[in-house]
Amino acid sequence: LTVSLHPYLLTMTINKNRILSLCPGASSTGATPSEEMNGTGNLMDFLDEPFPDVGTYEDFHTIDWLREKSRDTDRHRKISIKSKESYWELIKSLLDAWSGWVVMLLIGMLTGTLAGVIDLAVDWMTDLKEGVCLSALYYSREQCCWTSNETTFDDRDKCPQWQKWAELMTGHSEGPGAYVLNYFLYVLWALLFSFLAVSLVRVFAPYACGSGIPEIKTILSGFIIRGYLGKWTLLIKTVTLVLAVSSGLSLGKEGPLVHVACCCGNLFCSLFSKYSKNEGKRREVLSAAAAAGVSVAFGAPIGGVLFSLEEVSYYFPLKTLWRSFFAALVAAFTLRAINPFGNSRLVLFYVEYHTPWYMAELVPFILLGVFGGLWGTLFIRGNIAWCRRRKTTLLGKYPVLEVIVITGITAVLAFPNPYTRRSTSELISELFNDCGALESSQLCDYVNNPNMSRPVDDIPDRPAGPGVYSALWQLALALIFKIVITIFTFGMKIPSGLFIPSMAVGAIAGRIVGIAVEQMAYHHHDWIIFKNWCRPGADCVTPGLYAMVGAAACLGGVTRMTVSLVVIMFELTGGLEYIVPLMAAAVTSKWVADAFGKEGIYESHIQLNGYPYLDVRDEFTHRTLATDVMRPRRSEPPLAVLTQDSTTVEDVETLIKDTDYNGFPVVVSRESERLIGFVQRRELTVAIKTARQKQDGVVSSSVVYFTEDNPQVAEACDPQPLKLRRILNLSPFTVTDHTPMETVVDIFRKLGLRQCLVTRSGRLLGIITKKDVLRHMAQMMNQDPESIMFN
Repeated sequence: LTVSLHPYLLTMTINKNRILSLCPGASSTGATPSEEMNGTGNLMDFLDEPFPDVGTYEDFHTIDWLREKSRDTDRHRKISIKSKESYWELIKSLLDAWSGWVVMLLIGMLTGTLAGVIDLAVDWMTDLKEGVCLSALYYSREQCCWTSNETTFDDRDKCPQWQKWAELMTGHSEGPGAYVLNYFLYVLWALLFSFLAVSLVRVFAPYACGSGIPEIKTILSGFIIRGYLGKWTLLIKTVTLVLAVSSGLSLGKEGPLVHVACCCGNLFCSLFSKYSKNEGKRREVLSAAAAAGVSVAFGAPIGGVLFSLEEVSYYFPLKTLWRSFFAALVAAFTLRAINPFGNSRLVLFYVEYHTPWYMAELVPFILLGVFGGLWGTLFIRGNIAWCRRRKTTLLGKYPVLEVIVITGITAVLAFPNPYTRRSTSELISELFNDCGALESSQLCDYVNNPNMSRPVDDIPDRPAGPGVYSALWQLALALIFKIVITIFTFGMKIPSGLFIPSMAVGAIAGRIVGIAVEQMAYHHHDWIIFKNWCRPGADCVTPGLYAMVGAAACLGGVTRMTVSLVVIMFELTGGLEYIVPLMAAAVTSKWVADAFGKEGIYESHIQLNGYPYLDVRDEFTHRTLATDVMRPRRSEPPLAVLTQDSTTVEDVETLIKDTDYNGFPVVVSRESERLIGFVQRRELTVAIKTARQKQDGVVSSSVVYFTEDNPQVAEACDPQPLKLRRILNLSPFTVTDHTPMETVVDIFRKLGLRQCLVTRSGRLLGIITKKDVLRHMAQMMNQDPESIMFN
């Protein structure tokens, strides 16, 4: 049979070559004769071999979660089959399985290292505004005085090695002249730091500004923002974060550390094809990286995992939970090894209270929760109004000038008040502290009873001295200052976190309330509310606990966190037995804030920027149908579609050029409109471009086929057809035109769809995209539907 068939094949090859030489539009493809005869050569089915760029997404587009999951399942299946072929393939499959843990290890180590470096640099540069260490220029004031042998108990904050700028320049540390010079240099350093920060962001990495958490939430929901997690953004964000925090502005480094950690995660994803070629898998890594970021920001590994689960992540499978825990653990260990706080502890604000809380104290704790909810509402509305004004007026064209002006106002107003002059972290730490015998703070200036004979670690309540009353006035001014200036600071074109400023507002309010309750209990211990739990000479009220509860309440009011907030707070302070007061304040603040609006600060900024984010917590209660939302509408042109076997390459290229749709439905014919599948715009473009470059037989008049059967060439001189069955999605998600929109919204949320097609009895009627769903939801809430800017 072979011998008899061979001459026939030889004849067919000769004839084929003769035809190719006669037809100007055709050429040899390099395929074998049998492949040419059956229509299955490289020209017809070149997509059988993978090539670059198919499966990737355009910038500012949404990924298809179902497709990414399906691709990962196929990859696992191939690896599993190959692992049975040889030992080498088995080793490769094991390496692939362990690559996720390796990525988590690298993310944790790099994130912890960067966080430690940032902490050390911020401490040094913050103190640099006031003075310098003569023994070692790179020491902060605290490190400088640690190494001094001449520091006394009374002057523990002073040491000969540390000198303020006025003392260094003029030799005088006291007096009006020295005060004015220190004041001037404090403002000058602050302006220099903020100018460098905004300049670096503006010139080198515009994506390095802000908190980053709204964009991280949007990216984790499936949106593509190329460059936002790039290497250059990581470098500039790290440097400018130090400068911005050191300038004394009312912002923190904790939120931006989540962005930094996600940049680290994206960096290591590019090293492993398992994550670099699958956007869905990449987002699992970024969810774990966000947990590591919060872990090193507060020294709270468990809180970091819960923060990623509750606040940031969109898709959080059980495997991601374990890996997030591991990444947060490694990051915390790395930070502990660097020991940036110098106290051999991981927590940022370690507290050690010696008094339990009493049931009657739940009343002021709940009142602090109400204050936190009101502050959260005030801040969100004020900040969004200011950011909207910035975007719509000339103010937005001068970001450098805005940063300089806000920094100047902040520095000028902050210096006279000792509670606003120092860094916000130091302020919160002092407000959290309990007053012991070794404390030298003004907040601990109580009138001592000489007849007191109690242990040092159990000091009873005492009448407040003049230092406490002076501190209360200064704290009241600091509270007003922080409330106002934080509204204008958050959202500027520099890295700016919101956790620490929000906690500072709550801690100040809480400490004031705590001191008030303490003095009431001392002077009116015979009142019925104090009689049962506060006897004379007893230590029954802890003002630092009120500061801690107030900080949790205000942070919860701004971000609307609950479970993760409580865990972060008790990890942050070590106050494990005070979970109930923290829970009461957090829940109350959320209830109060939700009464004025459901969105937290991050969701509000997502809406402000028009990101296509479909919040899982939003409820859709309107009675509309899919036919009310789908495109095209009655007044619009018909839906742009492709047919399975009658569209030419030129038709496809014209359709791509004239429209900006993300993809096109494929139907049997324009007459029947029976749905076959859906093809992505990018893959269609890449496929045709590659075919034109690699195959001479593909011309503008070539017919594009999406059928499974191999097309037959009618005549010898007809151009070779192009078969694109491989890029066709044969199972696009479809709903009927009478499907309730409540169901459609739920499908988009839980499956992470880019689009779904609307049919009736198998006939294509229209399409609903994620952007259409968001526009419809905005319209139902009487908002501007055109605010959803990105496709």
